Amino acid sequence: MPDRSRSRERFLAWRRTVADRLATGFAVLMTVLVVAPLLAVFSYLVVRGIGSLNLAFFTHLPVPVGEKGGGVANAIVGSAMILGIASLIGVPWGIGAGIYLAEYGRGRFASLLRFTADVLNGVPSIVIGIVAYALVVLTQKHFSALSGGVALGIMMIPTITRATEEVLLLVPLAVREAAWGLGVARWRATLSITLRTATAGVITAVMLAFARIAGETAPLLFTAFGNQFWNLNPNQPTAALPLQIFTYAISPFDEWHRLAWAGALVLIALIVGAVAMVRVVARRGMFQGAS
Repeated sequence: MPDRSRSRERFLAWRRTVADRLATGFAVLMTVLVVAPLLAVFSYLVVRGIGSLNLAFFTHLPVPVGEKGGGVANAIVGSAMILGIASLIGVPWGIGAGIYLAEYGRGRFASLLRFTADVLNGVPSIVIGIVAYALVVLTQKHFSALSGGVALGIMMIPTITRATEEVLLLVPLAVREAAWGLGVARWRATLSITLRTATAGVITAVMLAFARIAGETAPLLFTAFGNQFWNLNPNQPTAALPLQIFTYAISPFDEWHRLAWAGALVLIALIVGAVAMVRVVARRGMFQGAS
């Protein structure tokens, strides 16, 4: 009997070891399958675009067809301006709506708001661009960076709203009750305690929304429209990096195709750099607050 018991224990231990290694191997395989396409795309962009990157690419304007060289300086500045406008619109509205749904959202209106956010998350970006065209461009009677920012801001709101709601719901109820027990007003507790506790999740939601809109082209075709020259006026047609890449990519000229690959590489690098910078700043701020 003791021998049978020891044999059974060894068998169970062997089975647990095999199951653990199989599960670990499966997790590693799935991770590789997820990361491999991203690495393949980025590597291909590096191979095709790195040779066209130089100082002129970042400091010069686009040149006419037939001339060599040129850059996308105006498009980089225009993208920064449009994304800034979109963030000013989308981030406050998205976080505010998420706070309402998590802390106060009850009844039919809250259900309607959640349903609307879920629907907007699935609406094609070109449709949102047409809506912004009807609301802003036709009203102003001209294209502008402002209308592009409105279109991208609308795209940001539902993503931030639903993600903010989810991370706020993860904050334990005991944290809220402790603040209420000390006599802190509910709105003050929500902003100073609950939202601060969920800062990392909220920032992640904002980064996801930012990464989604940074490479959008279709809405900008109907709103910002593009510009071959410098423009810092948000009320005028403005160049954007996705628009410039689109223009270069659909042209029949090899020189412009080369610049399109370089622009795509720069766009991906800017998105990754912005997301990484925000994460680092947020992490340092949280550590300072904790200390």
